Amino acid sequence: MEDTEATDDLRHREEPACYMTETRRLYDGLGYPPYRWVEIPEPPALVHLDKPLSECKVGLIGSGGVYEVGQVAFHHMDDSSYRVIPGDVDLADLRTSHFAYDLTDARSDPNVVFPIDRLRELEADEVVGELGDEFWAFMGGIYSARKVRDELAPALVARAVEHELDVVLLVPV
Repeated sequence: MEDTEATDDLRHREEPACYMTETRRLYDGLGYPPYRWVEIPEPPALVHLDKPLSECKVGLIGSGGVYEVGQVAFHHMDDSSYRVIPGDVDLADLRTSHFAYDLTDARSDPNVVFPIDRLRELEADEVVGELGDEFWAFMGGIYSARKVRDELAPALVARAVEHELDVVLLVPV
């Protein structure tokens, strides 16, 4: 391979993925109406921690459709429910159900969309203070922004407050 070909190849790989185009293509292929992106007029306020991350209690919320064996799988595109995932769950007991992404990698390693093992490593390395005793998962791709705003988000915030979390890692898919 000549230098110019190698440079062109490297340049091509460094281009960002066009997620909006891919999402629209995926939704069209599934027969859904065109995806409408939610527009929020003002970004949320940035909140600074009042203590080091190494002293914080950390939670996890993922939108990859993760659930534990024995729980009901997510089942349709506007499912705005969530699942409680025990903090000590065995990774082998996690499953995924989602209509809008290829589940192959997530089914092989749930950490791809729900990084429990990575958070456990951060806790063991004392990068974070401690992990919450439960995590939460839902299936992204909820068409109703109203359901997310008025039902799902407040329920997840209430759980985080109830468990006295300082920080929550939100993992979108």
